[in-house]
Amino acid sequence: MNNTSTNEVSTQQGNAPESSEHTAGPRFLIIGAGMAGMLAAIKLQEAGYTNMRVYEKASELGGTWRENTYPGVACDVPSQLYSYSFAPNPEWSHFFSPGNEIEAYFKDVAARFDIMKYIQFNAEVTRLDYEEGRWHLQTEGGIKDVGDFVIAATGVLHHPSYPDIKGMDDFEGISFHSARWDNDIPLVDKRIGIIGTGSTAVQIVSALGGSVKELNVFQRTAQWVLKVENPPIDENDKKRYRENIDELRGLHDSLSRWFSDNFANAVVDADSEMVKLMEKLCVQNLEENVNDPVLREALRPNYRAACKRLVISPNFYEAIQRPGVNLITSKIDRIEKNGIRTVDGELHELDIIVYATGFHVDAFMRPMAVFGRGGESLADVWHDRPSAYLSISIPEFPNLFMLNGPNGPVGNFSLIEVAELQFDYIMQLIDQVLSGQCREISATRDALERFDEDRIEAAKKTVWVTGCRSWYLDDRGIPVAWPWTFDRFREEMAAPELSHYERV
Repeated sequence: MNNTSTNEVSTQQGNAPESSEHTAGPRFLIIGAGMAGMLAAIKLQEAGYTNMRVYEKASELGGTWRENTYPGVACDVPSQLYSYSFAPNPEWSHFFSPGNEIEAYFKDVAARFDIMKYIQFNAEVTRLDYEEGRWHLQTEGGIKDVGDFVIAATGVLHHPSYPDIKGMDDFEGISFHSARWDNDIPLVDKRIGIIGTGSTAVQIVSALGGSVKELNVFQRTAQWVLKVENPPIDENDKKRYRENIDELRGLHDSLSRWFSDNFANAVVDADSEMVKLMEKLCVQNLEENVNDPVLREALRPNYRAACKRLVISPNFYEAIQRPGVNLITSKIDRIEKNGIRTVDGELHELDIIVYATGFHVDAFMRPMAVFGRGGESLADVWHDRPSAYLSISIPEFPNLFMLNGPNGPVGNFSLIEVAELQFDYIMQLIDQVLSGQCREISATRDALERFDEDRIEAAKKTVWVTGCRSWYLDDRGIPVAWPWTFDRFREEMAAPELSHYERV
């Protein structure tokens, strides 16, 4: 590796914008300017590594919070926990932040830490090749770059998934995925159909129920809903946080510990008392807040709470009972020019169809073409399903690291905290190269195989395998999420076990 290399960026359409700072030292290529990509840029700059470029496919930063602008969009992790530990925010308006505030927070952090100069927007990476000890990058627009390290911060929820329903192209009204919401369309006088009942659909129903002409919710599977209020944060509290940032940091740390000791650690033990308590609270929410016994039973799932990603809402059951809101449990047969026809023969006439049907959560770096040592193709390695040692490193893909990669902690806790722990771990691997201990570093095949074997065995004890189908499960029905406690994740991220890595 050449630690004094200059930039090697070129494009048929002109050079990528350069920072006056990053002309020497190891070259870092970061893919994605969402939460994790921003974190990587900030932390690298803080460590003195300014020879970097962040490649972002869109025209703005923000990741999932840039793309999801549907009515009611919010984070289901408390605001003070869904914040960078090094950038606490005393201005959150609510306990759970609305999406536009989160996007604004990321833009503010990017400006405060002066990382915009590193970001190349409208630059979707299409190919990565590891050749002669360095990574060669190409974008759709013709940019070429060469770097010593790649940090893939491509996110989990960014490739929309559409259902396989006959006649989708026949609909003559307006249709879009929830992550592609058209905010220019007035909704008040519209008949809207929502396909899906996960967290996104629940938030949309809560926001629109009773305020549009008609709202039809097409439910394939009922969801357990945990009622959690979302109070505004008192102005006196905001003032106190502004004047005492240490108190805000303490709140972040206490929330983190609460999630670890309670929710995060509970779901990996299907017999835990906390899971039983969540089940009790979900049942109580349903039975106390849905008046119509027929509707109540239609909304009652036939699996355990938290088997699917737990849906959190202060008012979904209230919203689903408002005038003009209809829950439709009959299976969809097809989509026609005027609406959705269900298998009972009824045509539900609609002006707008919203696909609140989630994302391809197994995409990660795909559809990029990535070729590692000796031309090893990531598409071939991941033919069956994606995998990475500790969700970070892939054998035969040296000096390439993932943030929030396969089999990491996902769910109802902060992916910001996950990414921060992962980045500190990654920097220890990078230091092995920069200190001259090796030129290349990547997980061994044995380490990945043992990790997967242990992960699959541990997954048998989690609540995710207690009788439901969810995006937590792979094609074999095995949970893709971290199946151990969050404390164990912290311990693993504290320092790499170098014997699990191939160092060349």
